[in-house]
Amino acid sequence: MQETRLYELTTDQRSREIMIGDLLLRYGFLSRDTIGESRCGRPIDLLSVGNRENQVLFAASFHGMESITTLLTLHFLDDVCQAVQKRECLCGIRIGSILNRRGFALVPCVNPDGVEIRLHGCESAESYQELVRKVSGGDTAHWQSNAAGVDINHNFDAGWETLHQQETENGITSPAMTRYGGHHPESEPETRALASYCRTGNICHALAFHSQGEEIYWDFGNYREESAYRMAKMMAQVSGYTVSAPSGLACGGGFKDWFVEKFHRPAFTVEVGKGTNPLPLENWKDIYRDVRELMVLALVL
Repeated sequence: MQETRLYELTTDQRSREIMIGDLLLRYGFLSRDTIGESRCGRPIDLLSVGNRENQVLFAASFHGMESITTLLTLHFLDDVCQAVQKRECLCGIRIGSILNRRGFALVPCVNPDGVEIRLHGCESAESYQELVRKVSGGDTAHWQSNAAGVDINHNFDAGWETLHQQETENGITSPAMTRYGGHHPESEPETRALASYCRTGNICHALAFHSQGEEIYWDFGNYREESAYRMAKMMAQVSGYTVSAPSGLACGGGFKDWFVEKFHRPAFTVEVGKGTNPLPLENWKDIYRDVRELMVLALVL
């Protein structure tokens, strides 16, 4: 996948299909599965390489305005596959040897409807377009939720009740462009798809990619394993990011929170880049330069 081609493409469904198709064409050892569908029936893809019995999971584009994370993670997958094919090192690591014992799984777009709505407007929500039009007032430039107006990263079963109460106190009681956690945990097919894969797969640890802030979150509730903290510190050191903790409406209900609470294994939220969402897609090269070694470390640690 040539850098110029990535740069010219957007991150909507059609562009993802082109990028993923290009990867599958060039790397016969790369697998593609569908782990679920969105509210509008769009596929939620899983791309994997290496040992499928012991995987590191990356997940991106939980939110409509954060689709630059899809670009970053697909480009990393390209770099990984190229290193395997050419038997080369990636950031000084013989990545092919690593993947023999630990595989790499990527969900490049957890919320395909949200990305489509943000980029192409209310009509992209199909049977939900009237709901989206009502909630957004017809302006979807800052749309984060799925087509039903549920924020996927508020919909996981980890501190959901407390978060739901905070949402109510902040006047968020119905479908919204962001921060509405739904009627109950895992009410949304996108949430269930990712959670179900984690329940049936062999995920040793997971990274959720968001934007922005150049921060890494690692703990939740009673989960404060020293080994996870050391991993977060190492990833921060190579990227220049800061180990931090979310607060307020950003705490609870998220994928990272759910993963560490459910499995007692490390999981991290990586807030890429700095600025105002949506980050300009043309910034992806600079951001990728900062996080590439972080991503490699995540496969190795």
